[in-house]
Amino acid sequence: MLRRLVLLLIVAAAAAAAWWVLYGRGAAVTVIAASRGTAAEIVYATGAVEPVRWSKVTSLIRGRIIDICRCEGRSVQKGEVLVRLDDREVRAQLDELKAREDFLKREMQRVTELVGRGIATTQAHERASSDLRQIQALIAVQSERLANYAIAAPMDGLVLRRDGEIGEIAEAGTVLFRVGVPKPLWVVAEVNEEDIPRVEEGQTVLFRTDAFPGRRLEGKVVEITPMGDPVAKTYRIRVGLPDDTPLIPGMSVEANVVVREHFGALLVPADAVQDGAVFVLDGDRVRRRPIGIGIRGTRGIEILSGLDEGAMVVSPLPAESLADGARVRATPRPPRPSRDPPAPRATAPSAAARPPSEAAR
Repeated sequence: MLRRLVLLLIVAAAAAAAWWVLYGRGAAVTVIAASRGTAAEIVYATGAVEPVRWSKVTSLIRGRIIDICRCEGRSVQKGEVLVRLDDREVRAQLDELKAREDFLKREMQRVTELVGRGIATTQAHERASSDLRQIQALIAVQSERLANYAIAAPMDGLVLRRDGEIGEIAEAGTVLFRVGVPKPLWVVAEVNEEDIPRVEEGQTVLFRTDAFPGRRLEGKVVEITPMGDPVAKTYRIRVGLPDDTPLIPGMSVEANVVVREHFGALLVPADAVQDGAVFVLDGDRVRRRPIGIGIRGTRGIEILSGLDEGAMVVSPLPAESLADGARVRATPRPPRPSRDPPAPRATAPSAAARPPSEAAR
């Protein structure tokens, strides 16, 4: 009996010890200090880098390429032929028309002489003149058509890209060359229609691209297209780039239009806020603290009231809900490594924004 009682006491003590280890000391959480930084409200967009002045060289007709300029990266002059299409059939038709023109010219000369001698009538002269003018008009049309088989540069500039090879069939509207002036550049981006009212000319835009990780890239909004795309529900904006930008034409970028900025704002991680409150560490317990929220971002949130700088807040909040005054086991949360050089930001992307850009630093 005594042995059984001792065994029960041992089991009860072990259970109590286990409960204390698991629950008595409180939930394990990580905490981080509320700190000062820059809060920025942003509008997210995606776009591509383009020269301000450039053009697409396209074919107006369908034809087989028999010669093409291998001049990518080389300067060309306006009117310089870049592509020649197979024009043998059109030239043969033009030669036939010119042969008929020669015949009608001789016929016109013969009828004119007969009219002068009173042998032919003026009606015969008018008919011969009409036939000659008709064939000359056909020659003019055919000559214009023949010109479409030699595709020339529409402007002075650098050949940025060439598409097409000898022997390929160029369809009407096919872009064969892109010719432009390398500088200045801008980014042509698409903004969701619900965000476009907040975008204005002159606003700063921050870019992110995998080609230059960790490098600060910026520009200024210079144009906003007045009419949007009702199908895609987007508006086009153009963002001017400085001349020393490392971006080159054709690069895709993620753009964050900075709508407003608050410098020296009090920031906490976004995963520390729940239902307008944070949990602040107080010894080995946490206290629920209602807060006033300013700019919201995917990674950081601006705190307007209810929290002091340096206060240790629980971040991230555990899956199980915390109660005000609950006991916890707190460990410092390591700072998240920054992928971008600017100072920490709490950013507020648009509702439809895709978070990969995460300008919140």
